[in-house]
Amino acid sequence: MKKAECEAAIRQLAHEWAATQPQTPEWHPSFGDFKTWLRSRGFGHYLDFRSEMPASDEAQRWFNDELNQGWRD
Repeated sequence: MKKAECEAAIRQLAHEWAATQPQTPEWHPSFGDFKTWLRSRGFGHYLDFRSEMPASDEAQRWFNDELNQGWRD
């Protein structure tokens, strides 16, 4: 898949995934849980693209950006 397509999908799916999570005041989005959710729903192919950095690291950056987790980078 093309990186730009994967980025758009990951950014959108991050919000879809977050909407399914119990968001208590202590909740922090987990990229690991998000990846498991992606794969279980047949979206794992969005984690497979060419990039200068590992694709998973790039996807995590997009995930963190979308869910305001930039402090984790």
